[in-house]
Amino acid sequence: MVVKKTIALTKLQNLKNRIKIIRGGTSAGKTICILVLLIDYAIRNKGKEISVVAESIPHLRRGALKDFLNILKGMQRFNEEKYNRSTLKYEFSNGSYIEFFSTDQPDKLRGARRTDLFINECNNINFESYNQLAIRTSGDIWLDYNPSVTFWVDKELIGSKDTDFVTLTYKDNEILPKTIVDEIEKAKEKSKISTYWANWWKVYGLGQLGSLEGACIPDWQEIEQVPTQARLLGYGMDFGYSIDSSSLIALYKWDDAYVFDEILYRKQMLNRDISNFLKNNDIDDYIYADSAEPKSIAELNTYGHKVLPVSKGRDSVVYGINLINQNKIYVTRRSKNLIKELGGYIWLEDKQGNILQKPNPTSGDHAIDASRYILSSILENPNRGEYHIY
Repeated sequence: MVVKKTIALTKLQNLKNRIKIIRGGTSAGKTICILVLLIDYAIRNKGKEISVVAESIPHLRRGALKDFLNILKGMQRFNEEKYNRSTLKYEFSNGSYIEFFSTDQPDKLRGARRTDLFINECNNINFESYNQLAIRTSGDIWLDYNPSVTFWVDKELIGSKDTDFVTLTYKDNEILPKTIVDEIEKAKEKSKISTYWANWWKVYGLGQLGSLEGACIPDWQEIEQVPTQARLLGYGMDFGYSIDSSSLIALYKWDDAYVFDEILYRKQMLNRDISNFLKNNDIDDYIYADSAEPKSIAELNTYGHKVLPVSKGRDSVVYGINLINQNKIYVTRRSKNLIKELGGYIWLEDKQGNILQKPNPTSGDHAIDASRYILSSILENPNRGEYHIY
């Protein structure tokens, strides 16, 4: 990769405050520009300890880490002996280093301090993870993301003291091949007849906060945590394995509202693994699960859990969506996967742009399905678990 100066790079060089928030659309060069500046900073200054963080190691390997190595090689500064492939740490000759790790490594989140921090695609991590990293960082903090939905950066950081904020688009990356520019701009024409493409163009073309037009579940609010006065009603579960994540959502009643709290969202889980998770977390209330997995339900029950199949008839998905929309809904801040899914859960459209009564889960729907299962089951069986003596 040959590093060339772009409009995006110039804009980032001019940021002066400690917290630097870079919001942008697709192919704007956000990540590469930040890495170029961090590499230059590490080379010019002795003893800098720089952490590059994302939601998972695979995410880093596909993105920021791959870009970092390509930049070094393009600058002809890569030294194989300086790169530790097991710890994902690159040391420069002056004692500075850049390390890569993920927020699913608790020891790293609450571990050593650093001088500088870059959180790549920070909308994929929760505020608590950011806070743990920020309080252990003495110097600059870089954050980048696509603005597909409002999240903690909008609520906690933008507009606050000592914070820079800049929006980048593909037009700030003038070295993009024309073929990529043409592909991006196709969405501009599609946006005139489709709410999906209108939102896509707004987020990924213009780098602006998505309007979520056509959202299946538009009216919900984020809440810090489950209120102490809330009453647990049960759990909803959607099974997954290799491609899909197993999801477990707790449902609480809070005054006249319902609160969804994400408990589990993980791939590669066998039924025995799920059972161990439930036992280790003292989850012994009723769990309403996908009736399309009778063997999994039966196996979990043999392990001593109370798992019930959800009745799924014709239009049960739309029915469940309508039930959610008919009630006041809160989602806890730590429910990052449910929040992400809600941000991309829109109605499917036909070629003429007419909305169809069928969801188009652009960000997945496993946590949403689990939420539907538990809410619809509780509302259909409000006295479940209650005994009356006459």
